[in-house]
Amino acid sequence: MPLPQKKRWVSMAKGLVLGALFTSLLLLLYSYAAPPLHTGLASTTPEGTAPCAPAPGEPEALTPANGSAGGCQPQRDIVFMKTHKTASSTLLNILFRFGQKHGLKFAFPNGRNDFDYPAFFARSLVQDYRPGACFNIICNHMRFHYEEVRGLVPPNATFITVLRDPARLFESSFHYFGSVVPFTWKLSGRDKLAEFLQDPDRYYDPNGYNAHYLRNLLFFDLGYDSGLNPGNPQVQEHILEVERRFHLVLLQEYFDESLVLLKDLLCWELEDVLYFKLNARRASAVPRLSGELYRRATAWNVLDARLYRHFNASFWRKVEAFGRERMAREVAALRRANERMRRICIDGGQAVDAAAIQDSAMQPWQPLGAKSILGYNLKKSIGQRHAQLCRRMLTPEIQYLMDLGVNLWVTKLWKLIRDFLRW
Repeated sequence: MPLPQKKRWVSMAKGLVLGALFTSLLLLLYSYAAPPLHTGLASTTPEGTAPCAPAPGEPEALTPANGSAGGCQPQRDIVFMKTHKTASSTLLNILFRFGQKHGLKFAFPNGRNDFDYPAFFARSLVQDYRPGACFNIICNHMRFHYEEVRGLVPPNATFITVLRDPARLFESSFHYFGSVVPFTWKLSGRDKLAEFLQDPDRYYDPNGYNAHYLRNLLFFDLGYDSGLNPGNPQVQEHILEVERRFHLVLLQEYFDESLVLLKDLLCWELEDVLYFKLNARRASAVPRLSGELYRRATAWNVLDARLYRHFNASFWRKVEAFGRERMAREVAALRRANERMRRICIDGGQAVDAAAIQDSAMQPWQPLGAKSILGYNLKKSIGQRHAQLCRRMLTPEIQYLMDLGVNLWVTKLWKLIRDFLRW
């Protein structure tokens, strides 16, 4: 064998060995950053731990009041059950801004930007948690565990969450998370989503790593068994339980109307619910399901479909009670205010691809293997009155968490590894 060729083979062998060692290290780190799915509840806070106890002299939480009744006070104790791929990052930014503006106490995760999802939430996961600790706002991704969350906030805290059409949510989740769901790697066609929906049982493994992302994700996030038989009476019991526990269930498809209802429920000001759409994908990365594939996606996520139908109906009952004409006026006012902020804050007036974002502090987190999430460039000259608000409205979740003092060492380490490997 010629010497140059032998050297090349030795070099390749060394590369394979080093690659295998490095991959093993990454898997070890990722196993810490993304704990395995648990079928039962996570270990909860030890028995006898005191529930949330407001500090002496701290005013009691105010009962959520409808702004139309007059005389209400802004509600500051809020639990936002952040579901995946439902415009929840945009709502998160609204809560971050409100909490920061009023000096409220957040219950933040420790080490990462979620509460060890997909494991169930436990109070011990909260950064700097001490028994009896009381918080104003909980809003990061978790797998919901009502009793554990309930013990961290005052008795009259407002519980909210947001849902999305299950077929559209499945489509978004498949494209965003599909690369980290190993059973999708068997899909070989050009349109993997369509191939999967032709015969999902052929590919889907309910016990597979990250399988929860690709079936009844809303049901899973809310803390329920996403593999329940649709005929099981527990399905309806769980839906009614969500209705009892949550003061308002927002709908992603009617986000502005949802924010108007939220503003009224919390007795907030219009400025408190202004927003720019965050964590959105570029249009070319969002193939739309239609016809038979849409029906198949809905049927595949039948538990979520039942949940969504129930709260779609209750949402419009709330709109009727609020008043259709009043709703139209307030939605128009919100959109005018958002448009005004867009002209004041955003360079170019619209979201841009990741490569076009000039400030690294404005770079949103990207899915593995793609840069499909859009972001914004902040105008270089903004008046003093709006400079702080503009920056906060445009800051992505990870950077905003760091601004709020959250320890994100696992998330930052994972980002360094991804940047090094150009994932």
